[in-house]
Amino acid sequence: MRPPVAHHHPARGASRRPFRFLIVEDEKRLAVSLAKGLTAEGYAVDVVHDGLEGLHRAGEGVYDLVILDIMLPGLNGYRVCAALRAAGHDVPILMLTAKDGEYDEAEGLDTGADDYLTKPFSYVVLVARVKALLRRRGQGAGASPVHVHGDLKVDTAARRVFLGEDEITLTAKEFAVLEQLVVRAGQVVSKAQILEHVWDFAYDGDPNIVEVYVSTLRRKLRAELIRTVRGAGYRLESGR
Repeated sequence: MRPPVAHHHPARGASRRPFRFLIVEDEKRLAVSLAKGLTAEGYAVDVVHDGLEGLHRAGEGVYDLVILDIMLPGLNGYRVCAALRAAGHDVPILMLTAKDGEYDEAEGLDTGADDYLTKPFSYVVLVARVKALLRRRGQGAGASPVHVHGDLKVDTAARRVFLGEDEITLTAKEFAVLEQLVVRAGQVVSKAQILEHVWDFAYDGDPNIVEVYVSTLRRKLRAELIRTVRGAGYRLESGR
């Protein structure tokens, strides 16, 4: 028999159809604290403390976002995330890790996670990350998932990229940067816009990280596909 799910419902007067979150976190005090805070923000929140239960609940497909700890009993966060993606679930996943070094960003994001936070983290930053993930998801709603520019094809739903007949393998962050360029193909996309949508506005690291990912994309695709517009940002050009 599965353990009961802790339900937290938004305060009276909140939206009739609030976003619904699932928190999968075995530190019960932290989980309850996050649930209370997010409920106060107007979200509906469910909490479970076990990886297997988290996979089952998230697999029901009723959540708008999953906050997923890595170190969990039953099944760790990496495996939960990978299983959800393998089953075709595209719900945004924000991973939580206890300390630097425990979480391998490449491994975590390549299993399909959308973002991560290292504990201890600011609650304000968590809310900012949550809102950024929801915003990015909302921007894709109703739009065609396949973008074709010359011989470059980007399927934002399946998260696959083709150049001519060849499929190009990208990490989650590389794909996210390319996605920002492809949905605005022909337009100049500023470094600040990419940071806000891929890392969100709470990112306080080196903004030149965008240049690093653009450089990697140029190597994997073709250098001339992404043009630098001096002082303004980047523009995706049509392929051949």
